[in-house]
Amino acid sequence: MTATDKQAAKLPDVPAGAEVATLGAGCFWCIEAAYRQLDGVYSATSGYMGGTVSDPTYEQICSGDSGHAEVVRVVFNPLKISYAKILSWFWKLHDPTTLNRQGNDVGTQYRSVIFVESEAQKKLAEASKAEAKAEFSDPIVTEITQASAFYPAENYHQNYYNENKSKNPYCRFVIEPKLKKLKLDH
Repeated sequence: MTATDKQAAKLPDVPAGAEVATLGAGCFWCIEAAYRQLDGVYSATSGYMGGTVSDPTYEQICSGDSGHAEVVRVVFNPLKISYAKILSWFWKLHDPTTLNRQGNDVGTQYRSVIFVESEAQKKLAEASKAEAKAEFSDPIVTEITQASAFYPAENYHQNYYNENKSKNPYCRFVIEPKLKKLKLDH
């Protein structure tokens, strides 16, 4: 791994008229791989949000002491895909009934969380969560909270699935089945 790989990625551009959704649903590699494929999404960037450490590293996130969640910042064109549709994918991409856990990934960094950018997003997120309850037998534990500073993850985390699917077992055994289930490219 080069020094460039370990550097934080750039903040994603937000074109005029675009909107931003920041979502935590377990490992960011999984949800980034899905959101990158949706029509109307300009970018999906893996990163960290919700903690107390400025400019955190992946190692700090993994310690569980930073307070940050692994998230994906989705920049999208609301004329092609609505925030409500972004949220409908969120509920499909993970199990929002498990506290601080997705499969074998355990810790507060894997919590289910919707970071909202506005009061309008908060209302839509709450309505979406209420609607999603019908799809799950257990209570949804997803947090809905105000967005804070977004810290892009290191370059080697960006587009991870596409860059590593042939060589990383996690990609083949965790991410690929999820993409297949959702009828997305794998």
